[in-house]
Amino acid sequence: MKQSLQLRIGQHLTMTPQLQQAIRLLQLSTVELQQEIQTVLDGNMMLEVPDEELPANQDATDKKNLPADEKTSEGSQDLLPDELAVDTSWDDIYDLTPSPGLNQASDSIAPDPGSINSAKQTLHDHLTWQMELTNFSDTDRVIATTIIDSINDNGYLNSSPELIHQYLSEQLDNLDLDEVIAVLHKVQSFDPIGVGALDLQDCLLIQLKQLPENTPFLSLAIELVSNCMPALGSQDSTKLKRQMGVDDDTLGQIIALIQQLDPRPGSGVEETSTEYVTPDVYVNKVKGRWQVSINGEIATNIRINPYYQTLIKHGDKSTDTQAMKNHLQEARWFLKSLQSRNETLMLVAQEIVNRQHEFLEHGAIAMKPMVLRDIAETVEMHESTISRVTTNKYMHTPNGIFELKHFFSSHVSTDTGGECSATAIRAFIKELVSNENPKKPLSDNKIAVILGEKGINVARRTIAKYRESISIPPSSQRKRIL
Repeated sequence: MKQSLQLRIGQHLTMTPQLQQAIRLLQLSTVELQQEIQTVLDGNMMLEVPDEELPANQDATDKKNLPADEKTSEGSQDLLPDELAVDTSWDDIYDLTPSPGLNQASDSIAPDPGSINSAKQTLHDHLTWQMELTNFSDTDRVIATTIIDSINDNGYLNSSPELIHQYLSEQLDNLDLDEVIAVLHKVQSFDPIGVGALDLQDCLLIQLKQLPENTPFLSLAIELVSNCMPALGSQDSTKLKRQMGVDDDTLGQIIALIQQLDPRPGSGVEETSTEYVTPDVYVNKVKGRWQVSINGEIATNIRINPYYQTLIKHGDKSTDTQAMKNHLQEARWFLKSLQSRNETLMLVAQEIVNRQHEFLEHGAIAMKPMVLRDIAETVEMHESTISRVTTNKYMHTPNGIFELKHFFSSHVSTDTGGECSATAIRAFIKELVSNENPKKPLSDNKIAVILGEKGINVARRTIAKYRESISIPPSSQRKRIL
C-alpha cells in the first residue's frame, strides 16, 4: 500500500476544559456551588472576595469625635484608681451590664455553649444510660445490653426472646429463657414507656398497664387490645361493639383512651437536625408582574485581585509571572462560567414563572402541564441543558419553596379539549380527601367520578397512583370510627 499525505477539512465538537467547567457549574446545587467557589478561592491566587469595609477616613473620624472619657480602651489602666481597698471586688470598679448598642436582645437567654455542635442523643444511648442506673447483676447487664442492641429506632424489639436466649447461651452458662424474659420486662419499664415491645399489640398493652388503675375504661381498653386487634385495625365498629358488648358511647371512650398511646415510642427520643433549603431564585410580584431575582448569598461577589493583575502587566518572563498568568486565565474562565450559569438560571426561571403565573396566584390547583421541551424551545437551548438547570435548584415563591422540577408534569385531557397537569390533579385529590367524611372516606372510584364531573377524565388506577405519590392511604385505612 502506497503512503500519501492528504488534507481534509471537517467540523466536529470538542469538549474543551472551559465548556466542561461551565456544564459542571450549571448542574451543581446551591451547597455544591458554594463549596466549589470556596475551593477555587483557596487554589487560585488571582481570585478574592472584596471586603465591605468602611471608607478609609471614616474610622479615624469616628474615633476623633468620641468624648475624652470614651477614647480609652476597655481594659486601660487609666480607669483604675491609684489605690484599691483590699476587699474591693471587680463589680465595684466596672459596670458589667452590657450597653444597649452591644446587645440589642438584652432579654434573650444566651445559648448553651455545650449544646453547640454537640452529639445527638439516640434511643440506644438513652436506654443504655437507664441501664447503667439500674441495679443489674453482671449476667443481667449482658442480657440487657443485648436486648437494647436489638431495639430499632421505633422502639420495637427486632429479635424474639428465644433468639436472644439462643445467642447468649453460647456465651453464658446455665442461662434460662425465663431470665431473659425477666430482663426484657425490666427494659420495657424504661423510658419511653412501650419500648422493647414485640409488636404493636404488645406495645399498646405495655403502655396501658403503666396507667393508674383508676383510669376510666382502662380494663375495657386492655381487653379490646388483647382480643380485638384485627377489628380495631380495620375500624369495624360493628364487630367491636358485638365482641365487647358495649354501646357507641362506651366504645368511643375506649378508643379515645387507646388513641392517647404512642404506637412508635422510640421515635420521640431520636433527635434530628433540621436541614434548610436555600433557594437559588426568588419570585416577587412587582407592579402586577412576577419577576425573578438571583439569591444574592449564592452569587458570591468574587473578583480578580487588581494588585496581582497589575504585577502581571509590569512583570518579567520569570516562572512566577507565568504561573500568575495561568491563574489569571483560569480565574477569567471561572468567572465567565459562573456568570453564564446565573444568566441561564435566570432565563429558565423567568420562563417557568411566565408559564406558571396562575400557580403563583391560585396555588397547585392552577398548575399547567409543562415539559422540558416547552422551555427548551422558548429559550432556544437543548433539553439536556434545561434538565441540568432545573435539577437541585429551588425557587422561593409566595406558596413556598419548590424545586424547579416541580413545575414540570404530564397532562390529562379534559372534556373541553384542554389539558390538566398531574400536579393539579394531585392537588384536587388532596383537597377532596381533606374535606371527606372520616366515617365514609372517598374511594378511588368515587374520586374519579367527582373529577369526571369537573371535566377531568382520569382512570381509577391513575387516581390510585397519584394518591400513593402524595402519601395518602387507601379509603379502608382512612376510615375512622370516631
